[in-house]
Amino acid sequence: MTEQFSRKAEAWSARFSEPMSALLKRYTASVSFDQRLAFVDIEGSLAHAEMLHHVGILSHDDHAAIVGGMGRIRHEIESGGFKWSIDLEDVHLNIERRLTELVGDAGKRLHTARSRNDQVATDMRLWLRGAVDLLRKRLAAVQTSLLDLADGHAETILPGFTHMQVAQPVTFGHHLLAYVEMFARDDERFADCRKRINRLPLGAAALAGTSFPIDRERVAKTMGFDEVCHNSLDAVSDRDFAIEFASAASLAMMHISRLSEELVLWMSPRFGFIDIADRFCTGSSIMPQKKNPDAAELARGKTGRVYGDLMGLLTLMKGQPLTYNKDNQEDKEPLFDAADTLDDTLAIFAEMIAGITVKPDAMRAAALEGFATATDLADYLVKKGLPFRDAHEAVAHAVRVCADRGVDLSDLKLAELRAAVGPAGDVITDDVHAALTLEGSVASRSHVGGTAPLRVRDEIALHRMRLRER
Repeated sequence: MTEQFSRKAEAWSARFSEPMSALLKRYTASVSFDQRLAFVDIEGSLAHAEMLHHVGILSHDDHAAIVGGMGRIRHEIESGGFKWSIDLEDVHLNIERRLTELVGDAGKRLHTARSRNDQVATDMRLWLRGAVDLLRKRLAAVQTSLLDLADGHAETILPGFTHMQVAQPVTFGHHLLAYVEMFARDDERFADCRKRINRLPLGAAALAGTSFPIDRERVAKTMGFDEVCHNSLDAVSDRDFAIEFASAASLAMMHISRLSEELVLWMSPRFGFIDIADRFCTGSSIMPQKKNPDAAELARGKTGRVYGDLMGLLTLMKGQPLTYNKDNQEDKEPLFDAADTLDDTLAIFAEMIAGITVKPDAMRAAALEGFATATDLADYLVKKGLPFRDAHEAVAHAVRVCADRGVDLSDLKLAELRAAVGPAGDVITDDVHAALTLEGSVASRSHVGGTAPLRVRDEIALHRMRLRER
């Protein structure tokens, strides 16, 4: 076997005198997972070819041949007829070799004025830009499902918790809007992250740029990039955009995990606040009565997986000198996994939330436990002229009395309540009972951000407007 053919699959075969180790070939190959970049690789190559033709580096015939060849390759990939080869290592060489088979020397000229270093960086940014756009749509769908559910339960009362102890009554709609706020921030982060993704590395070549008279701004405009990367060394070695994406994905999964935890608790018979549709639950192999909220539980578990993707990317980059290193091949699988996991999870949650059945009676019964309106009684005393700390102490005494008797504050008659409060009870009149009702409690919190039904509906309208205007 001659030197020319000993490593004929590689783009660098003439440099080496023996074939690559079969083990190393398998170890270094990435085509099994980076072939998902095929269509953006074709898009980038077509933009590069158009620019080369525009500046006079590619002839009209060569450019036309490349365009036609890439069209055929795209069709082969879409139809499943494209033959991927581990011998060609990655998606880029697979496509380039097939193009050369189809159009001859024109295919060999395509790689003029670029390197796989800037090519792969461009492909990743193109792919990730599309992933971000899809995820933002998924986030909007989840928010819409939450808003629809909140709209139907703007007046439904449940206990709000701190330290998992009953704290104050809130409306279920208000509680759901807390998650809408979280997912809205996630959307903002992805929108901001997209700005830094959308910068073009192509033209940096291997690391130092190229001596050919290229037009990088033209390529950027063709592919919809906002600007070019301004330092060739950084352009090929930067993976901040991937890390930033994984960070935003981790935060979004953390919000999903918090919601998942509540859904699991709320569905438990100990709470009994909601029911999740059967299609998002599973049964038990031994206990026939079980209905397990597996989708929520698994999302909670997959959150750790996305955190791992982020940690993997951070660790990958922490010790790399400039510029490109083979380590960076390991950036794709965690990036793809983070995007795929979040995408699937958001798609499921948008549907699952829309199918939730709420049990208002159970929520209300729980809100009547734990003296949820004690703060309202303290506020009532303050409005009657008592300093807050004194009011706090007086109500704490009244709660202790009620706990000993096994009754709620609202169960006490006026005279009993005055006696339970102590000396400060003299200021209490019949109007106190309105303050001690669950409805009175939530209605009184009618400021911006409060739990009053009127405010909940106002916030729902604002969120719907924001989603329409995105």
